[in-house]
Amino acid sequence: MGILNSIMLSLPLPQANSWTPSHRRHCRCFCLELMGLLDSNSPLSPSLVGEFKPLNPEEFRKQAHQMVDFIADYYNSIENHPVLSQVEPGYLRSRLPDAPPHLPESFDVIMTDVEKDIIPGMTHWLSPNFFAFFPATVSSAAFVGEMLCTAFNSVGFNWLACPAATELEMVVMDWLATMLKLPKSFMFSGTGGGVMQATSSEAILCTVIAARDRALATIGVESIGKLVVYASDQTHSTYKKACKLAGILPCNIRLLPTTQAENFSLSPALLRTVIEGDVAAGLVPTHLCATLGTTSTTAIDPIRPLADVANDYGLWVHVDAAYAGSACICPEFRHHLDGIELVDSLSLSPHKWLLSYLDCCCLWVKQPGQITRSLSTNPEYLKNKASESGSVVEYKDWQIGTGRKFKALRLWFVIRTYGVGNLQSHIRSDIRIAKLFESLVSSDPRFEIVTPRLFSLVCFRLKLNPSGTMEGLNRMLLDRVNSTGRVYMTHTIVGGIYTLRFAVGSTLMEEHHVVAAWKLIKEEADAMHSLDEGNGVRRMNC
Repeated sequence: MGILNSIMLSLPLPQANSWTPSHRRHCRCFCLELMGLLDSNSPLSPSLVGEFKPLNPEEFRKQAHQMVDFIADYYNSIENHPVLSQVEPGYLRSRLPDAPPHLPESFDVIMTDVEKDIIPGMTHWLSPNFFAFFPATVSSAAFVGEMLCTAFNSVGFNWLACPAATELEMVVMDWLATMLKLPKSFMFSGTGGGVMQATSSEAILCTVIAARDRALATIGVESIGKLVVYASDQTHSTYKKACKLAGILPCNIRLLPTTQAENFSLSPALLRTVIEGDVAAGLVPTHLCATLGTTSTTAIDPIRPLADVANDYGLWVHVDAAYAGSACICPEFRHHLDGIELVDSLSLSPHKWLLSYLDCCCLWVKQPGQITRSLSTNPEYLKNKASESGSVVEYKDWQIGTGRKFKALRLWFVIRTYGVGNLQSHIRSDIRIAKLFESLVSSDPRFEIVTPRLFSLVCFRLKLNPSGTMEGLNRMLLDRVNSTGRVYMTHTIVGGIYTLRFAVGSTLMEEHHVVAAWKLIKEEADAMHSLDEGNGVRRMNC
């Protein structure tokens, strides 16, 4: 170490407090090159690194306390940051060294870089002024549950790998099914069961694979090119991706058109007509994905009549309720699941509305055997008495991958800490505040509601003379609002209409944040009021 110190002291370096990122980067690269000159067998090498203990309980205790303080301070001050990151692409590479450090860096130095380099590049999803996409909701209970999950580091691919992980997941899946009033046919206490996936994308892929294999068992694998799947043009884009991954020909993925007159829900009559045409052409209808709460507008596909049509032709019916399904724990919204007893599978994502942090998607299936027959693996190194007995659930056979976290801890902590009553109140509060925003929009004659509000998403737009360009006007309004850093919204195009989306539900959000957001939107609309015709946008009606 004395050799290294002597060399460093001989270098003409500026004072540490005046170092630029470039100074740090070049110094680190120099040190790395110097370390490369020291053979790994050199007696100098061990003294450079010191005794390596990656998990020292007391050091962990100290750093974990510091990290909790940092996180709490971040949550307290999150409104001080622009909601939408203001950095340019590639900003981080110029701030960080080109090569990794050869020597250890202190926790404090790393956390300084988090504040200096990482936070500016964050779009703050937990900001109370985040109204984009759908919320990714969080809670103290879920956070400490995740801490425990990470601490245990259980890789629960089968029952023996962690009996508690498997059995708690089974219990929690039945708990949530009970909260949703699902039939026993979807529960372990009945004839079905559930599994926690990472996202809806994985859940949907699993069901498409199971549906594919069920059909091919009848018609033969050589006929895979005949399989056809169905959804609406409002179904999440992941459906098309999942079907292609499962081997469905892109030309056999039917995304049926929806209309504003039917609030962009999938028409059972249209579905029957298209299926009949495919059957007449010698194709094999295989899978239908209905959606409860589409991404663009939270449109609701009618489950019962769609399932009636699909069941006439032997399709697997999956209901994607990623966002809006959580609302069905409230009795006043449970009717949106009417007919669920007729479908094969259902998924919803508690990380969107049930305060559980990413990632958490719950998938229930009526006949688990149809999933496990498609996804099961049984290598010799995983065989054990419990597995061979057939008396335990092997969750590796319910998902695409093998390894899995102890995710159920998070949802278990949430449900036990808050109780069903508080979770219902949380959802009702978000919907109440969304109604408030909807009323504010409706009270201003310059704006209009594009689609009926069903949950806590409001779809609206700024109006214009028929001779003007409404899309250009609303794009400009969205850009102006988001560029302030005070609010973040997103848009969609539905039925050819460019629409602004205002999604209420960030965990830290309160009513005054929504009122302030509306005030900002109006201010930006006011500033645009006298736009020049030469810019391609007509004056607005008042």
